[in-house]
Amino acid sequence: MLNSHHLFSSKLKRYTLSLFIVCSMAGINFSQCTPNPTMPRQGICAHRGARDTHPENTLVAFRHAIQLGAHMIECDVQLSKDNEMVIMHDATVDRTTDGAGRVSDLTLEELKSLDAGSWHHPEFARERIPTLREVLEIMPRNVWLNLHLKNSTELGRRVTELLIEQDRLHQSFLACNKQTAAAAKNTNSDVKICNMDRTDSSQRYVNETIAMDAEFIQLKRRSQQVLPELVRDLKAHGIVINFFGTNSPEELRVLFHEGVDFPLVDELTPMMKAARDLGIEPLKPVY
Repeated sequence: MLNSHHLFSSKLKRYTLSLFIVCSMAGINFSQCTPNPTMPRQGICAHRGARDTHPENTLVAFRHAIQLGAHMIECDVQLSKDNEMVIMHDATVDRTTDGAGRVSDLTLEELKSLDAGSWHHPEFARERIPTLREVLEIMPRNVWLNLHLKNSTELGRRVTELLIEQDRLHQSFLACNKQTAAAAKNTNSDVKICNMDRTDSSQRYVNETIAMDAEFIQLKRRSQQVLPELVRDLKAHGIVINFFGTNSPEELRVLFHEGVDFPLVDELTPMMKAARDLGIEPLKPVY
């Protein structure tokens, strides 16, 4: 006689097969029929990946952030000369590669020919500048993807289209200005936005974020104070609070106490330990 575990397993297999058949008949990607995993409600954001120990904004840096259990991973997206979506923070490749010139003046082939790792350490000499598509391919489905777009309405549209294609809307948000956000929302109204149009006034920044119906905000200590009344307003509207940035375990405790959800950090290993000491366990990736 089958035990309850075997019965559940058998039912689950039949359900999965039925779901696959229904999706196939409807012409829908199977992954789009399956429930999305629960997303973290609080934790650590790996700023440009594990950039303290690995070359920033590279696949090896993102893989290490996943291995350490980061709850959110931030990366910077911009367009190459031939309109490919590539991962690079600076406007030029000078600081983080062995090349020179503006990203927008170089083709994807030219960008891929550059060494994007040995500037950090010789062991990373084989690292290349990744495309956004390549980054999405290695990401778990339950980590927040903080996609910082270099302000471009075209980029907002293109990134949104790729997120739809890759079934990543549930876990991704675009950190961008209002114009780029509008282009993304016109492409698909479900795309999540982090308002990056900061102002000198914390209250106005919060009000504008609420007014544009953004899902995320990114506060900064010097210009946007984490004030209790602002946190209350943001939480009342369901807005997730990111914070840039800290590498201090002591400040991390204060930020979480103040209501920040995801501080951005550069020193990922010690900050993941600090979060764990506060009861926030590393994320177990789901693919």
